[in-house]
Amino acid sequence: MFQVASYETYSDGKVIFTEGSHGDWIYVVEEGAVEISKKDGEQKVVIEVLKPGDLFGELAYIAKIARTATATAVGKTVIGILDRDYFDREFNKLPGDFQVMFKTVALRLKATTEKVTAAYRG
Repeated sequence: MFQVASYETYSDGKVIFTEGSHGDWIYVVEEGAVEISKKDGEQKVVIEVLKPGDLFGELAYIAKIARTATATAVGKTVIGILDRDYFDREFNKLPGDFQVMFKTVALRLKATTEKVTAAYRG
């Protein structure tokens, strides 16, 4: 389904990337699971646990921003790193208005996730 450039295997609890780090690769869960979480002060808020076939890392790619959450392997996990050249070519084929629209949606999702995390705090 996706053009995977390479695969990486992570053991349980191993961090794939951290919130605030730079990176614009998109990943797909091949085996195992990936926990997506945010820090709220000292507390960790789990946003979602991804299963095989789920994508992650797309916000940083689309909006060209720092990672908005931390991705951590749950159990032995294999992820595919999607072919960046392929995604760049395909994304750049979109009309400029559509690229702006996707970036706007990505930034709104980031803002919504931050508000939900803050609301979780109470």
